[in-house]
Amino acid sequence: MTTAVRRRSTSLQTKLVSVVLLTTLVSLVVALAAMIAYDLRSYHQSWVGDMAGQAELLGKTTATALAFDDAKVASDNLALLRLRPQVRAAAIYDERGELFALYPATAASAAFPPRPGAPGVHIEEREMVVTAPIVDKGETRGSVYLRADYALYERVIGYSGIALAVLAIAMGVAWAVSLRLQRVVTRPVLSIATTAREVMEQRDYSRRAQKMSDDEVGTLAEAFNGMMGEIERRVHENEAALHEIAREVNDRRQAQHEVMQLNERLEARVHERTAQLEASNRELAQATEAAERANRAKSEFISSMSHELRTPLNAILGFGQLLATEGISLSATKRTEFTQHILKAGAHLLSLINEVLDLARIESANLMLSPEPVEVAALLKECHTMLEPAAAQRGLHMLMPVDPSLTVVADRTRLKQVMLNLLSNAIKYNREEGAVVVECASFNSGTARIVVRDTGPGLRPEQVASLFQPFNRLGQEAGAVEGTGIGLVVTKRLVELMGGRIGVQSTPGVGSEFWIELKRSQDTAAVAETDRMPLTPRDPLALPHMPLLLYVEDNPANLRLVEEIVAFRGDLRMLSAPDAQLGIELARAHLPQVILMDIHLPGLNGADARALLAADPVTRHIPVIAVTADAMPRARAQGLEAGFFRYLTKPINVGKLNEAVDAALAAAAESSTFHP
Repeated sequence: MTTAVRRRSTSLQTKLVSVVLLTTLVSLVVALAAMIAYDLRSYHQSWVGDMAGQAELLGKTTATALAFDDAKVASDNLALLRLRPQVRAAAIYDERGELFALYPATAASAAFPPRPGAPGVHIEEREMVVTAPIVDKGETRGSVYLRADYALYERVIGYSGIALAVLAIAMGVAWAVSLRLQRVVTRPVLSIATTAREVMEQRDYSRRAQKMSDDEVGTLAEAFNGMMGEIERRVHENEAALHEIAREVNDRRQAQHEVMQLNERLEARVHERTAQLEASNRELAQATEAAERANRAKSEFISSMSHELRTPLNAILGFGQLLATEGISLSATKRTEFTQHILKAGAHLLSLINEVLDLARIESANLMLSPEPVEVAALLKECHTMLEPAAAQRGLHMLMPVDPSLTVVADRTRLKQVMLNLLSNAIKYNREEGAVVVECASFNSGTARIVVRDTGPGLRPEQVASLFQPFNRLGQEAGAVEGTGIGLVVTKRLVELMGGRIGVQSTPGVGSEFWIELKRSQDTAAVAETDRMPLTPRDPLALPHMPLLLYVEDNPANLRLVEEIVAFRGDLRMLSAPDAQLGIELARAHLPQVILMDIHLPGLNGADARALLAADPVTRHIPVIAVTADAMPRARAQGLEAGFFRYLTKPINVGKLNEAVDAALAAAAESSTFHP
């Protein structure tokens, strides 16, 4: 096992080093190539301009010699080119194109063309040839011929040597730096990966990842351990169910044996007992098939969740490591961008967990619905606002022409969840520059239909048949799109719990159409509260004495978040305690107006701490708000029954937290009025 871990660790390190070296190599090659190209281009242009100017000057100085047929003067003018060693040869041709005067720098360069060529500049091997007409008073007297050295190739060779030396030095430095930095990044990640691999290989879900730090990787280890605990509980439940099925199978086999003995004694009842035996066998086969399906579903669930959880975790860990690395200098823009990526991945991870919990609550019949008249147009407008950025990113057009008077009977929160899921699928599985159209229709039967139509690739009949099965991804391979593959299952069961129906029609190459039908309401829809309440700063001068808030929390990151929220309000003072015992002592000493209490605390838990505060006459009047990551409905109900003023779940919704604190402050003020 140690050898396997080392091999995987070396592979990841090699990849990181390779990425750094490849990035450095590409950057240097592009930069050096651009510099060399620019210098060679400048050299060529300047040399062409120089030779063209030289040819023009010779034409002006020898025009008079041509006019008076004085070859000696022309030769003397050409002889001045000995001051330009780059010029190998020069010649003057008269207007008939015959050689008039010449200048060879060396004997090897004494060869001249019998006739001047066309005016212009061209390159012959490693020499530049310039031919220019001699014009005097508007008349062409002859031509100037120049042949000079063209050292472009020598410059290319020289620059290539310099570039290779620079590349070698830079790659060496990048290799040395990357070797030192990548160990800091890979060690905690490889530890979690090793634990995950051992869990998958040994099917031992009791294993837990070691938390090596209190940064994002530590948070990942805690989340991973929490997920393993949930999976371990589910595995134990499934194993218990399988044992129960096995016991039933054994009981049925025993019954079958008794039936066979009874058949031997009672020939007259052969047909009756045979029918009973066949019925028992069919039930046994169905039970066995159900057990196998449950086992396959468990395996598919573990595989799907393993992949889908790793995808956002990759972004969280990757950008978190970049933010946490001290050797990297990041601009404020980059830090903001990385933080947005982490928040987006965290929100996606939370949505995956919520989908799984929703399905579990639906399956266990623990999901509570609150039917009410819901205005469809207003709800779809909220969905359009939330999904428009994702649609615009792919160039999709969203059209929602809905009758503003249409209302249906549904749980507003769950209907919004259904529409967001259908619209998200229409965006994800659409083609670029396509469209998403929502239409509504009312029927005489007292129902209304909401249709979501896309212009994607469509689905084949066999794909439509298995569309509402768990972990089905509309025919896509795992990893092609985000999601667990249970969104449509949750959507279908939510619609059915609200007394409605859901269906789909799809044509390959044209698109798909998902529709839901709900009972139409004749009542006016209630005004819905927004899911997100704005965070507005409060004026600290608005209150004569600033109330005191006590937050009992052992997680530094959560504590820091609430500190920033309280500071932004500006109308509260804040105390904090890392455990419940210290929190109780601070509450008795300072008598805060409101207490925020985490449930899962080291030593004394939050529920017991609240009970001790309620039992003390000095602190029993203080409202205690639970702030916990346990979001199950049963835990919420138990917390409120235990006496918590409010029960808030993590991730913290800033608006809901402010609303709860305001309500607690109002309750505390009322309590102090009646009980001075």
